[in-house]
Amino acid sequence: MMPSTLTLGSRAPDFDLPGVDGRNHSLGSFKDKPVLVVMFTSNHCPYVKDYEERMVAIQRDYASRGVQLVAVNSNAEVAYPEDSFPLMVKRARDKGFNFPYLRDESQRVVEAYGGVCTPHIFAFDRGRVLRYRGRIDDSRDASKITTHDLRNALDDLLAGRDVRVSDTRPFGCSIKWYSVKPS
Repeated sequence: MMPSTLTLGSRAPDFDLPGVDGRNHSLGSFKDKPVLVVMFTSNHCPYVKDYEERMVAIQRDYASRGVQLVAVNSNAEVAYPEDSFPLMVKRARDKGFNFPYLRDESQRVVEAYGGVCTPHIFAFDRGRVLRYRGRIDDSRDASKITTHDLRNALDDLLAGRDVRVSDTRPFGCSIKWYSVKPS
């Protein structure tokens, strides 16, 4: 199954998902934030593991400017038990996640956004219009980064500019789809 990826200029599809904090979160939960970044992630993917510290750092560095990151795990836990909700709670605690970590058990949200891998990033402006999609940066290895794509996009959005590079190719582990969707 391969959904089509949300096009730039599209409105953010709404969601209502349980978070590891014990609360449900929707687009409206973040209505006071000028920038919302939806990140499709997982527990088991080695690419995501390499990016977790950078995700925490981005949230820390941009929180005072009104940026909110939200991580969504949509993987089928049948094949990947490490992506179960109880293990998401543990991972968020152990890694010090400073952003909501949500479970998309039905996979409806990842379908609506067209996420293809973990991590896959979607950044929206105050009107929840998609202004950036793609990767966090250009290297899984933090010592080899040459372009900070998401940070650059956030800087442009916060300055009220068009995002100079608004579409980059994400890379990571493929989304793990259910062969039969849970109801």
